[in-house]
Amino acid sequence: MNKILKVSMIVIGIIILLFLLLMIISFVNHKIKLKKEDNLFKTNGKLVEVNNHNINVYISGNSDSHTILVFMSGAGTCSPTLDFKTLYSLFENNYQIAVVEKAGYGFSEISDIDRDIDTILFETREALNKAGIKDKKYILFPHSMSGIEALYWANKYPDEIKGIVGLDPSVPKAYENMRINNTLLTLVKFGADIGITRFIPSIVNSSSAIKDGNLTDEEKELYRVIFYRRTETFSMLNETKMIKENAKKLESIDNTNVPMLFFVSNGEGTGYAKEEWRKFIIDYINNKQNGEYIILECSHYVHNIEYQKIYNESIKFIEKL
Repeated sequence: MNKILKVSMIVIGIIILLFLLLMIISFVNHKIKLKKEDNLFKTNGKLVEVNNHNINVYISGNSDSHTILVFMSGAGTCSPTLDFKTLYSLFENNYQIAVVEKAGYGFSEISDIDRDIDTILFETREALNKAGIKDKKYILFPHSMSGIEALYWANKYPDEIKGIVGLDPSVPKAYENMRINNTLLTLVKFGADIGITRFIPSIVNSSSAIKDGNLTDEEKELYRVIFYRRTETFSMLNETKMIKENAKKLESIDNTNVPMLFFVSNGEGTGYAKEEWRKFIIDYINNKQNGEYIILECSHYVHNIEYQKIYNESIKFIEKL
């Protein structure tokens, strides 16, 4: 019996040592690759300092437009600027567009500042201001979790918001009974930090921006570079941990009637069944005087899949404002 126990302990010890060795190899490989990729990790936006950390603001399109379209990314989207490019490039001839990459996203710095809704909104507005966007009305294009920020913005500063075009946006009820697996998210962060994701390229290659959008090969490669630096960052984790509280805060003040057009997916990629996900959004819109919605038969990243339809319908909506 003692011999069996000894052999078992030796086998377990070897497995642990091999696991540690693999982690060390992965980490060293990750650091070497990061160093090689440094020359690619350069923004073509503006880095502005807000709350003692740099936030990247990408601005393009028609600067003579009196309205600016602000694209707001969902939780954990590693590169908001590239993720939205397929859609916002369609608007650039007639409208000015902006993408604010929140702390820990894209080219913005990772920050340990709280991710409560007031802080997030302050940083978004301040970043736009410091990037030179002033005295213009905003039409917000929030995807997923940024729906909460966009609706909060419309409630807190209604004079700034001309309308909201929701790209399968979250609404408060979606978070009421949601269970957030913080342990799993922390493990994902750890795996990303030591470079495990580099050995599973199918993860980044299955990203909607790469798989469904119309990015160039060069842009896809940049997306991969960003992905390996901006997967489940500390800022993203904190934002997810705060989302239920942030949604409750929005719900407690939500009486906005800013015009809204929400595009609604089939729920795939949200963690909810199709009918449940759609019910959250449709029920919300039905309680708004100036709300309308369009059902799309596609998964959650609607802006990379049904971008032409979203563009066409958004133009009709914007022209009525």
